[in-house]
Amino acid sequence: MLSIKKYAAIDIGSNAVRLLIASIIEQKGQPPKFKKTSLVRVPIRLGADVFLTGEISEDNKNRMLDTMTAFKLLMKSHKVVTYKACATSAMREAENGQEVSQLISSKANIDIDIIGGEEEAAIIAATDLHSYIKEDKTYLYVDVGGGSTEFSVFHHGKTVASKSFKIGTVRLLNDIVKKETWSELESWIKANTQGYDVLDLIGSGGNINKIFKISGKALGKPLTYFYLTSYYNKLQTYSYEERITELELNQDRADVIIPATRIYLSAMKWSGAKDIYVPKIGLSDGIIKSIYYNTVSSINL
Repeated sequence: MLSIKKYAAIDIGSNAVRLLIASIIEQKGQPPKFKKTSLVRVPIRLGADVFLTGEISEDNKNRMLDTMTAFKLLMKSHKVVTYKACATSAMREAENGQEVSQLISSKANIDIDIIGGEEEAAIIAATDLHSYIKEDKTYLYVDVGGGSTEFSVFHHGKTVASKSFKIGTVRLLNDIVKKETWSELESWIKANTQGYDVLDLIGSGGNINKIFKISGKALGKPLTYFYLTSYYNKLQTYSYEERITELELNQDRADVIIPATRIYLSAMKWSGAKDIYVPKIGLSDGIIKSIYYNTVSSINL
């Protein structure tokens, strides 16, 4: 007997807002299969408001409402049975974050859960991340977002350290990351990765996914520190406009890709990693898995 249900995850980030709809296929005697049905991404860039002014602007408030109304209709059209909406750094820090959340709840009928950095890291860890981790190896997992970056150290298949830092692509673009925060991150990475002979990075986030796609590497093969450094240097020789026209990057990717690459390279340098693996996973995937395994609350449609 085959059972197919659709779940949805809404990820409200500092750079973009995403709706992931996934089919959960259950068959007697078989592990469940999670199949992505639809992914919609809207680059609202809430962090550009929040990290500079402390609140979400009227314009972005309206765009958020329109987007969430559209997401609700899409979920209904897809016959989604349950969903969870998570907001991260920008909504968390916005003075009017709760106000915007209440507006969306009353007008679009979508309830938003504003989560902390540690909870975000835990949800991401619920993804297929462990299927990429070899138990005899050590990894530094780096998930770069617009407002914050989550770091976790995996040793012998277990999480031995985890921390969220307020270093993100939108913050870096607006030059609002203090030197002390970089120094704190460097110290944390060095303290938590020393003593391991060989360590690899695992990177997630839209920017590293894009770089991996451009590289033409086969899935499961890593990018080298040398390749990432070369690509980082290449990006900086192009203007923002040229990155759009010649490198064919989306306009909301063409600026944030440089600070994102800087974060990954810094993490590789400070941990001594020579390779970075790029599985296609993120917060949305983690939300779907967490709903299924009942480790987070969800809302039935």
